[in-house]
Amino acid sequence: MQTLIFSNPSRTDALPRRDRPRSRPLGKRTAAALLAFCLAVPGLPLGGAPAAARSAPQSFADLAERLLPAVVNISATQVSKKRRLPEMPQFPPGSPFEEFFKDFFDRNQRDSRPRKSNSLGSGFIIDPSGYVVTNNHVIEDAEEITVILHDDTNLKAKIVGRDKRTDLALLKVESEKPLPALKWGNSTQVRVGDWVLAIGNPFGLGGTVTAGIISASKRDINSGPYDSYLQTDASINRGNSGGPMFNLEGDVIGVNTAIYSPSGGSIGIGFAIPSSQAKVVIDQLRNFGRTRRGWLGVRIQTVTKEIAESLELGKPRGALVASIDENGPAKGSGLKARDVILSFDGRPVSEMRDLPRLVAETPIDAKVTLNVWRNGKQIDISVKLGELPEDIKTAKVTGIEDKSAVEMLGMTLTKLNDELRRRYKLDTRARGVLVIDVKEGSAGKKGGLQAGDLIVEVAPDQVRTPKEFKERITKARKAKRKTVLLLTERKKVRQFIVLPVT
Repeated sequence: MQTLIFSNPSRTDALPRRDRPRSRPLGKRTAAALLAFCLAVPGLPLGGAPAAARSAPQSFADLAERLLPAVVNISATQVSKKRRLPEMPQFPPGSPFEEFFKDFFDRNQRDSRPRKSNSLGSGFIIDPSGYVVTNNHVIEDAEEITVILHDDTNLKAKIVGRDKRTDLALLKVESEKPLPALKWGNSTQVRVGDWVLAIGNPFGLGGTVTAGIISASKRDINSGPYDSYLQTDASINRGNSGGPMFNLEGDVIGVNTAIYSPSGGSIGIGFAIPSSQAKVVIDQLRNFGRTRRGWLGVRIQTVTKEIAESLELGKPRGALVASIDENGPAKGSGLKARDVILSFDGRPVSEMRDLPRLVAETPIDAKVTLNVWRNGKQIDISVKLGELPEDIKTAKVTGIEDKSAVEMLGMTLTKLNDELRRRYKLDTRARGVLVIDVKEGSAGKKGGLQAGDLIVEVAPDQVRTPKEFKERITKARKAKRKTVLLLTERKKVRQFIVLPVT
């Protein structure tokens, strides 16, 4: 016969013994029913508590012993530039200051010679022939790089390629014998709460093993355009950068890169580049010596709650297209400003920052399908991707007051002409209504507008004069709309903003 006891020790222990609840055996039918229920629910043991998806190992020793030989320490030597000292001042002959300043300048001249400094980090071998993965910031500005194996063998390394956007680098060492290598895992299958192992070189102490769990995924720490970090509470400190993060199968699911720490030591918040992203970058560095990312050629922005309401989209999702690059792959595809990209080649775009990563990871010249929201319905658009250019230059906008302007919604607006283009250093092809002043507390200020901005359209209508702008606002007010969606341009970058009109 099964006996289940339900008690709350913090309460029953305070009662006199005679008043404490007694355990009573269940009837045969009740016990049988409970037993059948326990057996029918997967993962539910007879004690009634849910079983863990995967229990913690009794020891990480076997796993650590297998993985440690493929994790390396990296020593990078930087040479500081020689300091340039000012010239020694001239003093009258016999001045008591002459000898003092001569000693000072002689001493500092010796100290200003170029100096070598060493930085320590971590890395791991991904190929027996000697390819080593690490962080770009570990070997940045290094003139000499040494890879130190687990058996203390020192090997000189050369840089195969590096990528600042994701902070990854690939090194190559030469060895007389094949080196132990690690295997990439699938970080997309990792769940919050899964056990992970981190191995690295914290504070230069050499191979150090720490364990923890995945605390969060897809973390954006504002370090670059492709942030999608795994967060862990496994102890990660200075020197762990570039080291691997493993799952319990011993596969690399992340590259330890950053920590959040006011003191510089571990407080249980560390970040790793997921293997799904790192592997793509490392493969490109190995094959081309640089990254070759897909390029769509659009300027996008976040879909806020207000923008979603203006576009009748429902809940905020996707990436709002603010402008199309004149020389980009999307030009001529049918994609338009004010479209919201909901999915990219069958993969959902839950939020704006998902799209750059999805595009970057897609092969150049690939033909992809975009599912976009336009005028209250979804349509598909086909685009052939190009290669992302290395640099995109932007111009500065300077605001100068224009006395011929008119005021509306707390903004001073004027028609654009050649003279204003020169004053504000705008492109000769720029079109729209120019904002030359915005009052504090006004509707324009609440909308985020500032002097030097161009209002290109009051969606979906283009505007070229303050009169046209006023007509669109009046129309919106008659329709009892509280806000309008503006397409604006600032420093040659277009974006949508929501402007209150009531």
